[in-house]
Amino acid sequence: MLGGISIWQLLIILAIVIMIFGTKKLRNLGGDLGGAIKSFKKAVNDDGSKADEPAAQEPAKPLEHQAAEKKDAEFKTANKDQDKA
Repeated sequence: MLGGISIWQLLIILAIVIMIFGTKKLRNLGGDLGGAIKSFKKAVNDDGSKADEPAAQEPAKPLEHQAAEKKDAEFKTANKDQDKA
């Protein structure tokens, strides 16, 4: 017994779930769940290995430099649009 639930009650619940959702939908749900768990484990392992590696070789750019690059890109895009018109 699991917390007062007998095997017969579990079988009845399983039969009702199969009748409502069907075996195909339950099979797809199982595959999706398995894929999600696999992706989660991979992400956890990747994060752990990245923490052990040294910092990236290229230092981060200052925020002011990033903002200037963004403005330059926007300016170039705006100029291309005006040239087409």
